[in-house]
Order: sequence, then structure tokens, then C-alpha cells
Amino acid sequence: MSADVEEDHRDSASSIAGSYHSAFQREKSISSVQYDTESLSSRLTPPPDFFDPNYDTDITWLEDDSPYPEVRSAVANYDDPSMPVSTFRAWTLGVVWAIIIPGVNEFYYFRYPSLTVGGIVAQLVTFPLGRAWARWCPSIKLFGVSLNPGPFTIKEHVLITIMAGVGAQAAYATEIIAVQHIWYKQSLNFAYQWMLVMSTQLIGFSVGGLARRLLVAPASMIWPNTLVVCALFNTLHSQSYAGIGTQGGLSRERFFTYAFMTAALWYIVPGYLFQALSYHSGMGFSLLSFDWNQIAFIGSPLATPWWAEANVIAGFLIFYWFLAPVIYFTNTWNSQYMPISALGPYDNTGKPYNLSRILNSDATFNRQAYNDYSPLFLSATFAISYGLAFASITATIVHAALYFRKPIMVHLHRSLGEQPDIHAQLMAKYPQVPEWWYACILAVTFVFSCLCIKLFPTQMTIWALVVALLIALQLPVMTSALIPTGMIQAVTNRQVGLNVITELIVGYMLPGRPVAMMMFKTWGYITMSQAMIFTSDFKLGHYMKIPPRPMFWCQARRYIVATIIAGTVQLGVENWMFSNIPSICTIAQKDMSGFTCPNAEVFATASVVFGVIGPTLQFSQNQLYYPLLFFFIAGAVAPLIVWLLAKRYPDSWLNYVKLMFTGIGLIPPASAANYVPWAILGFLFQYVIRRRYFPFWAKYNYVLSAALDAGTAVSTILVYFILQFPKNGHIGENTIQRWWGNTVFKNTADWHAVPLRVVAEGDHFG
Repeated sequence: MSADVEEDHRDSASSIAGSYHSAFQREKSISSVQYDTESLSSRLTPPPDFFDPNYDTDITWLEDDSPYPEVRSAVANYDDPSMPVSTFRAWTLGVVWAIIIPGVNEFYYFRYPSLTVGGIVAQLVTFPLGRAWARWCPSIKLFGVSLNPGPFTIKEHVLITIMAGVGAQAAYATEIIAVQHIWYKQSLNFAYQWMLVMSTQLIGFSVGGLARRLLVAPASMIWPNTLVVCALFNTLHSQSYAGIGTQGGLSRERFFTYAFMTAALWYIVPGYLFQALSYHSGMGFSLLSFDWNQIAFIGSPLATPWWAEANVIAGFLIFYWFLAPVIYFTNTWNSQYMPISALGPYDNTGKPYNLSRILNSDATFNRQAYNDYSPLFLSATFAISYGLAFASITATIVHAALYFRKPIMVHLHRSLGEQPDIHAQLMAKYPQVPEWWYACILAVTFVFSCLCIKLFPTQMTIWALVVALLIALQLPVMTSALIPTGMIQAVTNRQVGLNVITELIVGYMLPGRPVAMMMFKTWGYITMSQAMIFTSDFKLGHYMKIPPRPMFWCQARRYIVATIIAGTVQLGVENWMFSNIPSICTIAQKDMSGFTCPNAEVFATASVVFGVIGPTLQFSQNQLYYPLLFFFIAGAVAPLIVWLLAKRYPDSWLNYVKLMFTGIGLIPPASAANYVPWAILGFLFQYVIRRRYFPFWAKYNYVLSAALDAGTAVSTILVYFILQFPKNGHIGENTIQRWWGNTVFKNTADWHAVPLRVVAEGDHFG
């Protein structure tokens, strides 16, 4: 059957008028189905009765579309319910991607700058594969299942991308395994590793489904990263809709092709030929980077609203360009004996902390050895990052109570069909998923976690597991912690992590047990994080009009099956890397292939601070870092002050001040080389171009973001496996690797982690 399709050339995309065309006949020309004009009547979307920073208050013409310009520019406002979704073709391609992407991502996870090959790469490559399948696969049935259901549809494409996305992020529990292997010298068998990864990954699956009413259905929950994916779907399938405006020039398909090729070719320059364009020194005061890997390390600047980016960069300027130098040059906490920004802890001689000197043979804390050795010291930026994490928790709780109280109550009592949004009204046509389905999965995965604790020597207890889950699901706020953190991420594209608060709690609950601390932290944090991924997938299905029940069964089966596949692949890759890459997770890799394991080192440092030594000796009264606990108070007071001022000046910019504590949680390992160019590009595209050239922005912005992500991802893989992986990175070591552009950034105090003060031999500080 031919895969030829026809492009839709309508000037507008009304969801009311139009004739019905089957997807089997014209997949890309999705004319609207005849819906009940009384229930889907054309009407202006009423503005919310609470302040919404993303709401388009200037619109006067909007009918049957989203009140958010970001959504209008990326999401089609019509549906074809007859279009095939859960086909044999979709499942086959989805499972293949569930094997490939986890392996690649696990490989890159231990590298800096790391690269996450997200579902966007699978989304891009799947398109020609699906079209080829439709053209050349015979139209026959096996056991009643059609091998070729017809033209490759956009809904099949969405399903495949969702399945591929299950391995888009390395399993958080692999951090535990890496830290045990490198820092605690524990190499447990593969059965333990597999059980640990499976139990921690699956526990969060059911939680996201319980929050759909608040995090998916409301139009205000826009999920900016999802819009990039939607824009690429509609670009690849040549769908036209009113939201992209009337901007002339290149088609979005051709624009994507040119941007993708340019990004892929350009990465060779900062990624291999002229690496000084990627890495910058200067005590973290870098302004520019020409490497998209570095710029998008904290997320695409083209996907986050400018007001949210402005909050993030303001927090960065206050805490890392002002407070960090003040702390450093006043030698607060003896910080001058360490680099200003470092990932690991130090002892009182200015050397990396020797963890083996304070551990017993079973990896528990030896207090006497600790007293004989040294207290633990943190770099200035690392210490600030803990303070900001403390502030983020209380700020999130207070912010939710002040700003989210009204929208939560509104949406709790509003059905999907009552949402004043065309996408929710279209989705209301499909049968919804009962919440008890998700509750059953939660019960099963909880039992699985209990078995993991009891069958292996983890130092963990069942009651501690219950406490960890309660932290993620029922913090003392008007609703679960998932809801306020999910609402913040859905609106701002920034996630508030629970990792540090879980570290602090378990440090007091189970002192001196680093493995138990890491497991508690993983269950307490990853439950929310995985729920966010699942909810984002559901919003993608909401935007692309995937029926909820097939979506659930797809996600349930693909999440369980694909998680088993992805987790097993990730463990295999991780074990291979530890066996075959020399000097992995050491400073020597900095001059080789970059496998310095920055994320694992931060994870290990946290396990020492909170798990081995414990917060009692670090943050309690009369201890060195006790002042950081006052960030809890600052986090609680700051939103209240801003809220009161915004009440006094309701039309001021104060309504947009929300993220100064939570947006900079990736430092370290991120630095100014990531945040500053991210903010510059965000200002250019999300403020200047969006305001002055809105038709251009609406047509191309999200397509450009997708092209830069996909092109850089593909090129990075090719550069590494062609030019760096062979011969352990020794290709060109006497030629291209030695020229000025590939060495100048290495001849700095920052690169060599040189402190301002050096301890004399035999002496110590503190």
C-alpha cells in the first residue's frame, strides 16, 4: 500500500466545520469530524479568575483554540477519532527504540557535557521508517493482526515516541550502583542491580495517573517541553492549523531540515575541532558558549517562557555571581582552600575527601576514624546549592498555598468536558481511565519494593520506605507534593526536586548508612520525578488526541515491559563501561573522553554528607554549615513577601517573581557556561522575537528547538564513535588535539581546580 499522503492547505482549522475524511484515505488531511455544535460551540475562552503568567490577555478573536499562544503555535485544534493508534507497526518500532535509547543514554550519562538522546531522536528517525513500512510491508494479517494497517499516522508516531521515551533518562538507581562500585568499592551481583532499578523505576508510574485532573486536563498546564514535540509531529506530518499564523517563507518541514543539518555539521566544530568554543573558564563567569550541548544542558531555552527564564537568571546572578564570590573571598567556611566550584567534598588539608578512612568494612560510619581524620568541607557553590535546595522546599509549599489554592479547588470539581479549552473538550469524547486502575499498580509496585529491601543487604527498612513515599505523596500541604511541584513544572518548565529534603530526613532517621540513604532518597525523589515524566507523556497524548484508555494500556504495558527492557540494557551498558573504559569517574578522564561522572560524583558527595557523616555533624547547631538551615526560613518568607507586594501592586512585574530558588538547582555540575548563554538565547527568542515578530516565532520557534536538539544529538553520537571512541581517544593526539583551540581552555586554574589558598605540607585548616 502506498504511503503517499496529502498536505492540508486550509487557512484555518475549525474544530466545528468541515467534512469527515478517514485517516485510511488522507492521513495528513485531517478534516474535522462533525461534533455536537451545542457542546463545542464557538465561544471566547473566559480568562481565569486567578493570575496566570502565560495567559494571552490581548486576544479578542479566539474561537475554539487554546488561550495560550505557545499551545496555539504547536498543537492542532482538531481530531480524527478513526485514526489507527495501537498497531503492530507502532509496537514493533516502539520496542526497538526502548532498547536502543536507554543504552545510548546510559553511556552518555557518565560524560560531561552529557547528552540525553530523548524521544525526539526516535521521533525524527521513526518518520521515514514508518513511511517505508507503509509503502513496502505486505498488507497481510498474522493471527488476526494486520502487519500494514495503511498510511503511517501521526497517532502511531506519537505512540512510538512515548514508548521510546521510557529510556530517555538514565535510571536514577544506576547512580546508587555506580557510587557503590567507585566510591564504596562494593560490586554486588546483577540480580541485586536489576531488582533495585526495577523497583525504583516502576513505583512512580501509577502516581502520575492519579494527578491527571490537576496536571493534564487544565489548559493552563501547558508543559512547554511537550510543545516542542507536538510542533515536530505536526511539521513531519505536514499538518496545518490556525495557530501557526500566516507567516510566509520556508515551510516548517524545509526549515527543520536546514536547521537540523546545520546543527549536525556545526557540532563538529565545538565538539571536536575547536573545543574552546564549548568550554569556558573564568571562575564560572563565562558569558558565551557555541555548543548546543552546553546551552541546552539545563533545558532548551526556546521551550521555557521568558518570564520563567528571567527568574532563573536573576537567581543565578544573586546567588552565584554575587553571593558565591562573597563567600569565597571572605573565606567563609574555609572555602578558599578549595576551588570555588567543585563536585566533591574535601578534607582539612584541601585534598579530596578520602572516604575509605571513615568507613567500616560494611560501609557504615566509623565515628572514631572520622574524629581522627577530618571534618568534611564543601566548595562555596556546593554549599550554596544545599541552601537553595532547603529554600526551594519551603518556598514551594508556601507558593502552592498562596497561588495554587484557587486553581486546585476549581479543577478538582471540574470534569474534563467542562474545561474551557478545545483540547479538553475534544478529549472528553473518549472514555476516561478510572483512577483505581492506577491505585492497583501502586499497590503491586510497593510490594515489589519491599521485596527488594528484604532480599538484599541494603541497610534499608520497610518503615523508611513508607516514609520516603509519604514525602513524595503527602507532604504537609493542602494536597500531595506531586501537585504543586507538577504545576510549577507544567507552567515554567523547571522541576523542584525533593532529593535534598529526602537526604536531610534520612540522614537524621538512619545515620551512618549511606546505601540506605541513597535508596531512601531515590524512592522519595524518583516517585515524583517519574510521575512528572508519565504526566508529561499524558499531556502529549492529550494534545495529540490519543484515546486515554488505549494510552493507558499502551503506557502500562510499555512502561512495565519497556522499563524491564530499558533497565536491563542500562545495567548492561553501565557494567560494560566500568569494565572497559580506563580511569572512568576519575579526573584523568577529563583529558581523555570526558567520562568524569559528574552526576555520580554529586550523588556520592551527598551520600557522604547525609549518609555517612550525617546532617547532625554538618548542619545541626554549632556545626560548620548550620547557617544553611536558615534558608528554610528564607524560602518560606520570600513568597509571602512577594505575594503581599503583588496584592498591593496587582499590575506590576511582581506577579512574575516565582523561581529564584528553584531554577538553579543544577549547579553544580552546571555553571555559567550553561546558564548565561541559555538566558541570552531565551531572551532573544522568547522575548524579542516573540514580541516583535510573533508570526515568525509561532511558525518556527519550536521547530528550531527540535532541530537543534535532534541535529546535535545525532552529530554527538557520530563524533564520539567515529573520532573519539576508537583507540581510547588517541586519534589525532599529536595533531588536532594539540592545537591552541583544543588546549587553551585547559591551561587555567579553573580546569585544574586550583584553590586560592594552599595548605602547607603537614598543616591543616579548620
